[in-house]
Amino acid sequence: MSGKQNYINHVALVLDASSSMSQLSEKVVEVADQQIAYLARRSQELDQETRVTVYVFADKVECVIYDKDVLRMPSLKQLYRVGGMTALLAATLKSQRELAQTAQLYGDHSFLTFVLTDGQENASHRCPDAPAGNQRELVQAVARMIETQDDNWTLAVLVPDQMGKREAMQCGFPRDNVAVWDATSTQGLEEAGQVIQQATEKFMVGRTKGIRGSRAVFSTGADAVNKETIKAAGLTPVNPSEYQLIPVTREAAIREWVVECGHTFRTGGAFYQLSKSEKIQARKQIAVLEKKTDRVYTGPEARALLGLPDAEARVKPDHNDDFTIFVQSTSVNRKLVPNTRVLLMN
Repeated sequence: MSGKQNYINHVALVLDASSSMSQLSEKVVEVADQQIAYLARRSQELDQETRVTVYVFADKVECVIYDKDVLRMPSLKQLYRVGGMTALLAATLKSQRELAQTAQLYGDHSFLTFVLTDGQENASHRCPDAPAGNQRELVQAVARMIETQDDNWTLAVLVPDQMGKREAMQCGFPRDNVAVWDATSTQGLEEAGQVIQQATEKFMVGRTKGIRGSRAVFSTGADAVNKETIKAAGLTPVNPSEYQLIPVTREAAIREWVVECGHTFRTGGAFYQLSKSEKIQARKQIAVLEKKTDRVYTGPEARALLGLPDAEARVKPDHNDDFTIFVQSTSVNRKLVPNTRVLLMN
């Protein structure tokens, strides 16, 4: 008799331990330990088994913890030591190559790796853990590896600047699996930890809905929405008799415009179209509109669909040909932008 398959997550942190990280080293340990504590809590709440692997890299790449149960993880305090150059490509290749040897029997296994670096690659070509070859050949090796990974692998990287982002994309990292962090301060590292946590939350909630991997792990915007993710999130459209869409033709406050168009305004019943990047509070509802059909999806799953945690988070109205995001207005004075629409729930 076959029982329900376990969800088994293999989460890896690949941490830069080059000399330039020395002023952040204590904070790295703190942020990594917080991430592990968070993973332990969510694994129990969502009934998912999570196993953690940690690599540190400088001139060479060292695996300090391999596939260990998240509930039995030690602090990284004794394991993270800085000094040396930045063998970023070697660390990426070695971590994925070794994790690929993990048995995937009896369970729904999924692999999620976060690489964190504060600088450019400068040491892999002479690192014993990298295949022989010059820088260009190593970049191609990483790109080939990412391209051929199965759909239950997610590989993401946090880099210090736009140049790092460009280089990561040349290595084949999907654009939405690259995030830029401020590597000059402990505050920047703290924020990077929050970004990783938000991405992990999206990943683990997605697992419960049958999503096995992601090429948009850092994306919390319209570009995270498509037919597949809507289906996977279990969203059902709202009955068309329960809402209407009102075009906005001039700048006006939301209540004033709804009333002017001959409708009744009640607080919380009107949603404005997201037109710029903004922070959205945990209690605000989200609605997603399919442009072709004017179908509307709403409910807590709509937040999960955008990868939003149950906390305040920044959302981008990224260009999406098929879907538009609407946000619940809790104020009567929300300024509407011309050429957008208001979603009014009856």
